[in-house]
Amino acid sequence: MEKPRAIFEQLADVVASVLPNDPSGDFRKNVQASLKSACERINLVTREELEVQEAVLQRTREKVEKLEGQVAALEAQLLEGKDTS
Repeated sequence: MEKPRAIFEQLADVVASVLPNDPSGDFRKNVQASLKSACERINLVTREELEVQEAVLQRTREKVEKLEGQVAALEAQLLEGKDTS
């Protein structure tokens, strides 16, 4: 995966390439700084962080399903106990 800095630079290059030439490069620097600031505010995560959280969520779902089955079995046992008494 590309580093966020490289992505910001590529995006800034694309934006700067479609706009008029700025010999001093100030416009490109301003665009790059603006993009970096905007992306920092939107709380992006890396693909790796996302995949880790997906795995945690999957394990949690499996545990919940298992516990739901156990609760259902215990409830069934309670109902059977009431019927026999």
